[in-house]
Amino acid sequence: MGSFKLGTEFLADRDAILYHGECLDFLAGIPDRTARLVVTSPPYNIGKRYERRMKLDDYLKGQARVIKECVRVLAENGSICWQVGNFVDDNEIVPLDIALWPTFHELGLKLRNRIVWHFEHGLHCSRRFSGRYETIVWFTKSDEYVFNLDAVRVPQKYPGKKHFKGPRAGHYSCNPLGKNPGDIWIIPNVKHNHVEKTVHPCQFPVELIERLVLAMTKPGDWVLDPYMGVGTALAAAILNGRKGMGADTVAEYVNLARARVIAAHHGTLRVRPMNRPVYRPSGRERVSQNPFRNDSRSRR
Repeated sequence: MGSFKLGTEFLADRDAILYHGECLDFLAGIPDRTARLVVTSPPYNIGKRYERRMKLDDYLKGQARVIKECVRVLAENGSICWQVGNFVDDNEIVPLDIALWPTFHELGLKLRNRIVWHFEHGLHCSRRFSGRYETIVWFTKSDEYVFNLDAVRVPQKYPGKKHFKGPRAGHYSCNPLGKNPGDIWIIPNVKHNHVEKTVHPCQFPVELIERLVLAMTKPGDWVLDPYMGVGTALAAAILNGRKGMGADTVAEYVNLARARVIAAHHGTLRVRPMNRPVYRPSGRERVSQNPFRNDSRSRR
């Protein structure tokens, strides 16, 4: 598989760079227009134990500083994908993708998609509907951006469908490579029984990032995650012939990221395959059977 070069600070001849420290310090050492794709999920202060809460205005100002640096290091035909959820304060939610839109807009970026990542498991709420999605806002620096749709097409629902009239009557009407995956992606989140689970409490699934990497980069391109965590974005890049770089302040995460990146290079990283259908119980499993079915309350 050839030599594989790791680094701890930016060097153009590395295959993967894992920086232990603040992302702004790491970004300062990256030349302009280096990365074809910036993809990340920043901590968004929703009251979890592993996040330090701050006022929303302070959070948005901090994000603006990081986003500005990410735009600087982004290639002219590159993309930024910022994956966020909701800021929650006293049971009121603020959608962070909407709150951050002015920052990207003021930097001259153009919004191409607001992708909904739907997952089916999470915390159960008692005073509002339980949240089962987060968003990925995809921005580009220019109108001439990399987008490889064929690399991420998904199976058609009716691949044998044909035109029934007109000059193409009798010919198949679908693209033989599949259909556009659309902007609602149903991908399981990484919970305790997920094959990719590590100690990180809020981890990307590899397949989520793979779709972005394949669609928005070319082989050999740099993929940057300024909030690297345990290196999922870097692993997705390496698995698909790209180069990855990122930063994190937690030494344990950086060490895990390094191990996962090396495993990705050697083809030993355990991942959930991209486009695998979400598991649906057959109804024969004991846990999927309703024990309250004959309860009088269920017949009201």
